[in-house]
Amino acid sequence: MSANMIEPFEVYQCYLAIKRHFESDSYNAKTYNYKTSARQSTFLKRKDKYHFAKLGRKFNNKSELIGFLISQFVEGKGGWVGNMLGNDEVYTQWSRKTQALTYTFREDINKLAEQVDSFDELFEIRDGDTYPFVITAYMSNQISIETVVVLDQLVLFMHKANKEVNDTILWPDIERKIRKYSTFLSFDRSKAQRIIFDVFTQ
Repeated sequence: MSANMIEPFEVYQCYLAIKRHFESDSYNAKTYNYKTSARQSTFLKRKDKYHFAKLGRKFNNKSELIGFLISQFVEGKGGWVGNMLGNDEVYTQWSRKTQALTYTFREDINKLAEQVDSFDELFEIRDGDTYPFVITAYMSNQISIETVVVLDQLVLFMHKANKEVNDTILWPDIERKIRKYSTFLSFDRSKAQRIIFDVFTQ
């Protein structure tokens, strides 16, 4: 437990900002510095305000809190704050994965390379499939969403996929999550490019 405490209303602001970031096409939480139009007077009337106080006691600083909230929405656990309080393992696994992002990316690229003949094939829709191969691999839990985000940042394949994917049920949410997550995911571009080159030119 943290020796410090993030004020409950600030926790609430961050929660609303991250939630809106992942659920809205136009809002960017980082651009607005994790602020929303919510008022403290409204917050104090909420029956679940004590959950935000509990969440504020779990972290030493706002950066850790934001990481926790991002992990919940990325892993599909975002929603009511009361449910998030029992999801520490989600945050722990997400932290390990993102802190070792280069390792995670290399492992995923190796898995993908075993299933295709070329790098470009990762972004093609195979006969009988609905999505590009890399998205299918992500949806079947073969690779992490972080790898998908990195690949899109490098080659911008999602723009082409948006034109080719006909699914109007699942795809909009998948596309938004990948696009929105890219705001928060930092990675070494040169290392990622080197991994791709090394794996696909063996």
